[in-house]
Amino acid sequence: MQKHQESHRPSSPAPDTIPSTQAAAPSSADIKRWRQYLADERAEAAVYRELAQRRDGEERQILLALAEAEGRHEAHWLKLLGEHAGMPKAASGRSQLLGFFARHFGSVFVLALAQRAEGRSPYSTDPAATPAMAADEQIHEEVVRGLATRGRNRLSGTFRAAVFGANDGLVSNLSLVMGMAATGVPSPVVLMSGVAGLLAGALSMGAGEYVSVRSQRELLNATLPTQATLTAAPSLDIEHNELVLVYLARGMTREAAEHRAAERMGLFSCDCDPSLSFHPEEEETADEHESVGSAWGAAMSSFCFFASGAIVPILPFIFGMTGFAALVVAGALVGVALLATGAVVGLLSGTSPLSRGLRQLAIGLGAAAATYGLGLAFGAVIV
Repeated sequence: MQKHQESHRPSSPAPDTIPSTQAAAPSSADIKRWRQYLADERAEAAVYRELAQRRDGEERQILLALAEAEGRHEAHWLKLLGEHAGMPKAASGRSQLLGFFARHFGSVFVLALAQRAEGRSPYSTDPAATPAMAADEQIHEEVVRGLATRGRNRLSGTFRAAVFGANDGLVSNLSLVMGMAATGVPSPVVLMSGVAGLLAGALSMGAGEYVSVRSQRELLNATLPTQATLTAAPSLDIEHNELVLVYLARGMTREAAEHRAAERMGLFSCDCDPSLSFHPEEEETADEHESVGSAWGAAMSSFCFFASGAIVPILPFIFGMTGFAALVVAGALVGVALLATGAVVGLLSGTSPLSRGLRQLAIGLGAAAATYGLGLAFGAVIV
């Protein structure tokens, strides 16, 4: 990978791009910091080039332009270091993680991490970096945000169902298991309750997602224009042209509506004004970046992920554990899973994975603890 990075090393920048404040011999701390910057710039440029290889068209050109910009920053640090550049230094853990994701996973994860990394650039406070470099990093954050948004929207349907399905399965079944256990019922009853909660919840989630997405698609389809204007136009009375009303209702200006109605009725045979000329209506398709996902895809995703989450709290009981020890193990397993789902959401949203994971953990265990307390209360009443 290092050879690949060095093969794209850009030419050195003009001398006037180096801050005059760094004309003196650099200290050992400066050299160490600049070498780290250099390694990270090389790694980030390689990440963008890696992503560009998997893209085409406009997105490919944007990613290559980002790599070129990182190359200019690399050249800046090389110029400052001079003979102190030494052997290539390992990139930071963050940059290495970006490279790993770029090589093995989808670009959504990489771009989400890169967005966060670009927003935390130290160049704005480092006197050795030029103002242009600091501005570049700020712009890069917005560019990467735009690219990441496209990927996030592609995942908006089934991914939403998957994440929330798993989270609901974890929290609801852990709460159910702890609530039942707190009442003092035998462990087999707790296990059967957990299995029943898994099946009922998974089926409910799957059915709910199917109805939700199906209904959303039906509402969207109801707003699409039909072919009525094409079939009815030849028979309309030109003196009482109600076809204009159709286009006005669709949001056109009166001038554009009258022009399009005349086209439909065959009065215009040329594009007299291309800005007002329209092609016959065709069935519109939703933008691929605003997809709501398929109803069956969302239903199956929600069913499977709810079940995968709901089975975690009952694993200790399945393997024969009983009593309070089983509850502790169930809580620990669910806690790890909640941290993981929260971290994934944090990664994709470009925010801190740790903070999102801890938030999921607090909410999930808080709900389980509240249910356990209610179970204790009901158990005392029953006894």
